[in-house]
Amino acid sequence: MFDDALIAAARRSKAWPFQEAMKLVRRFPEGKRDAEGRLVPVLFETGYGPSGLPHIGTFQEVLRTTLVRRAYEIVGSLDGSPAPTRLVAFSDDMDGLRKVPDNVPQRAMLEAHLGRPLSRIPDPFGTHPSFAHHNNARLCAFLDRFGFDYEFVSASERYDSGAFDAALRDVLRHFDAIMGIMLPTLREERRRTYSPVLPVSPATGAVLQVPVEVVDADAGLIRFEDESGARIEQSALGGQAKLQWKVDWAMRWVALGVDYEMYGKDLTDSGVQSGRIAQVLGGTKPEGLIYELFLDANGEKISKSKGNGLTIEQWLAYGSTDSLGFYIFPNPRSAKQLHPGVIPRAVDDYWQFRERLAEQPLDQQLGNPAWHLLRANGGAQGADAPGAGDSLPVTYGLLLNLAGVLGAAATREQMWSYLVNYLPDADPAAHPELAVLVDSALVYNRDFVAPTLERRAPAPNEAEALRALDEALATLPADTPAEELQTLVYEIGKRPEYGFATLRDWFGALYETLLGSSQGPRMGSFIALYGIDATRRLIADALARA
Repeated sequence: MFDDALIAAARRSKAWPFQEAMKLVRRFPEGKRDAEGRLVPVLFETGYGPSGLPHIGTFQEVLRTTLVRRAYEIVGSLDGSPAPTRLVAFSDDMDGLRKVPDNVPQRAMLEAHLGRPLSRIPDPFGTHPSFAHHNNARLCAFLDRFGFDYEFVSASERYDSGAFDAALRDVLRHFDAIMGIMLPTLREERRRTYSPVLPVSPATGAVLQVPVEVVDADAGLIRFEDESGARIEQSALGGQAKLQWKVDWAMRWVALGVDYEMYGKDLTDSGVQSGRIAQVLGGTKPEGLIYELFLDANGEKISKSKGNGLTIEQWLAYGSTDSLGFYIFPNPRSAKQLHPGVIPRAVDDYWQFRERLAEQPLDQQLGNPAWHLLRANGGAQGADAPGAGDSLPVTYGLLLNLAGVLGAAATREQMWSYLVNYLPDADPAAHPELAVLVDSALVYNRDFVAPTLERRAPAPNEAEALRALDEALATLPADTPAEELQTLVYEIGKRPEYGFATLRDWFGALYETLLGSSQGPRMGSFIALYGIDATRRLIADALARA
């Protein structure tokens, strides 16, 4: 149950999931009702093209939609209980196969089935009844892996079973009106062959892009020429035809009763046309958000064919699911660069926001990404969810610095042997989330950090300051707190005899001579983690290069 204070705060919150959810409140002021006036779930939808495998784009769309869904459960509450919702993951598996993917076996076999619906093509992996069934199973496993709450719906099953037949008849009844919407948006050459309805060839089983004549809308009869030029009259019902993409999208909205669907900027025009078609079919366009697409490190659009993106497996090898969700959370209407360099900060920023959560007033909690992420799939209110207010005992950035000093061949055991200096109970079993990040830091260091590290020789004034630091460290016990070590480093850097214009220059010298990097951690924390004696050895190595 939600208390009145939470509902009121959520309804006035500026956080984008609540802003999106309030669109649905305005659409359904008394909740969504059926013809008898009974309260029914608001339906959220995400779409999936099963010719390829799920990817980060799939994750972000389902996550963002889930965040709006959870927000609506609060702002749409009428009596304190969650407003009812459903999330449908819809697979467009009735589409014809246009191109054989590069990463599948039996490519020659698939070439022979080009044009046929994905659900009527053999599975090249040999594990499922069809290529679509295989990829649909991968989608469900992918969504299950991250704990999403959804209902899977297959386009092929809906078409083949006749569940879409009533909607198909409506499309045939409004054929001319739909053509009137679509034809002005097409090039002249495309207009000559365009049809809202794509018949399935009785001879080859291919989905045909040919002009269609409506013979009897109520009976579902259409007429067209097949590949051989023969004049064919057949039903458009029961899986013998499918709809052109934009018409299909609109039909689905109306047939399923979709209330909310977000999509990428590249589908903006499609959304406009599908919305107009939905109105022709007697429905309404769902509420939704048009989000920006991911960019690569150079600010260019990510393309699977270019291979300039970052896979979700790569992110999870270097970071965590929470950090990916955190990186995706901010303003969906702004483009985000997606490359390995953004991962370390995303990890540490997520944990900072999560730590703050328990101490923030309610209004600030509702704007905290961790609040939304913690209740996205668990259902608990963010500040009360397990783990809210937890902190990471060692930052990911500090783990990377430790791994960088240890080198590309650093091991998990080495990392934990140094963590003992910082954590009295340093043990993977006692800190499972830290254990995951230790392993991630080792992989990230091996792939991105270690190859770039180069410790330079200190300048004369830097060498003098390093000697002073070494002498001071020699007098301290091994368990000196990080803050005391940080104060010591500050004091040495501020001494005028060493000639540092700013403390930034001093810390830069420490990073470049001891760690081999232009950036680094709080040195007090690093020394406490790495150990005073080990740090003194780093200083000795640096002075040997002077």
